[in-house]
Amino acid sequence: MEKSPVSKARRIKSGETPSGSIGIKAAGALDRFKPPVASAASGEAHPRSLLPEPLQQVARTFVLRRGRKLSYFGGCDYFRLSSHPAVLEAFRDGLSRYGLNVAAARATTGNHWLSETLEKRLAQFFGAENVLLVSCGYLANLVVAQTLAGGYSQVLIDERSHASLLDAAQLFGCPIITFRHRSAEAFAAAVQRCGPAARPILLTDGLFSHDGEVAPLDRYLELLPSAGSVLVDDAHGAGVLGRSGRGTAEYLGVPGERLIQTITLSKAFGGFGGAILGTRALRARMIARSRSFSGSTPMPLPLVCAGLAAVKLLQTDRGLRRRLAGITDTVKRALREVGFPGVPVPGPIIPFIPRHARQAAMLKRRLLAAGIHPPFIHYPGGPASGFFRFALSSEHTQSQLDALIRVFGPIAQAEWAGESRAARSRRGNK
Repeated sequence: MEKSPVSKARRIKSGETPSGSIGIKAAGALDRFKPPVASAASGEAHPRSLLPEPLQQVARTFVLRRGRKLSYFGGCDYFRLSSHPAVLEAFRDGLSRYGLNVAAARATTGNHWLSETLEKRLAQFFGAENVLLVSCGYLANLVVAQTLAGGYSQVLIDERSHASLLDAAQLFGCPIITFRHRSAEAFAAAVQRCGPAARPILLTDGLFSHDGEVAPLDRYLELLPSAGSVLVDDAHGAGVLGRSGRGTAEYLGVPGERLIQTITLSKAFGGFGGAILGTRALRARMIARSRSFSGSTPMPLPLVCAGLAAVKLLQTDRGLRRRLAGITDTVKRALREVGFPGVPVPGPIIPFIPRHARQAAMLKRRLLAAGIHPPFIHYPGGPASGFFRFALSSEHTQSQLDALIRVFGPIAQAEWAGESRAARSRRGNK
């Protein structure tokens, strides 16, 4: 049996929390780092006017908000691996063995055997020829773009792509053409605009985080010129979609020859860091050409250890994906039955865009009354006015899921059933 690169650390002791939040003693020690609250008379902008109020995640699927424990459907920790005991033990063991930080770029003296081990394990998990780790998921797309700058005639990008892809598009050094969200027809028109000798690169999310829908990569590859490539940001699809959890391409059954897949370890894998999946030649070029890679400090080694444990869990515990898929299917079917509109599949994300501020306020009140934190967010790719995004996990209980469904039943009947009757009446009067 293969030995783990990190040894088993001590078990969680009584009084400590296995949920990923800081233990009681450590939390008290951190009190001195809390910023002072600015008074209204000081004239300074209060931090909460710029960011949402702070939340403390507890017990894996709950948060503390103003002293109240609420069910939590925010974030995208789809398997709650950030609080899995095995992942936390690996992190603590890595911390005690290796410290916090290598304090140098991998291109100088910061390359460590653990980083290369995680790259090999990720390549095995995703069936990729090679993998390059970077310090965060956002950086992964920038590293690819810096490396391949000058190699393409046009960038074709979905209009609702993640902000990291929008930034990466600027680095390719060629004209940028946006096309309508998830529209193969609009993509075909964009390809036609490129001309017969074009070598375009397509930039798109795999599983879109704002609505849970999947990019039609199969149709895109049929339409893309043979000289073109695809950069797919699969931050939300990796670990979740596909028979083996390899992401959007596996889910759609498309070949990977022309795909460059970027992922993050902060979603399904519950940790932190980013990775680029591609060929050996691409890895060598990224190391040689990307300033973002060569000039940045790599993932802290305790997080690399946590990543190794998370990959092992997703490889060996197939029940995690089956449970998440079952929960996703059950909840979305139940919402459709009560009349909730626009519940896309297959992602474990349920979006809701309020029609007006009153509807948003009403839903917030009903969620709080049901003991659910209202995940109202402003996020790139979503509507500028904000929207609700409910992210399901494999660890939500049936009672939590039932409570969420019950909140939407009356809203669906009051809002959309009435609209449907009115529409049928109008059609009948014509």
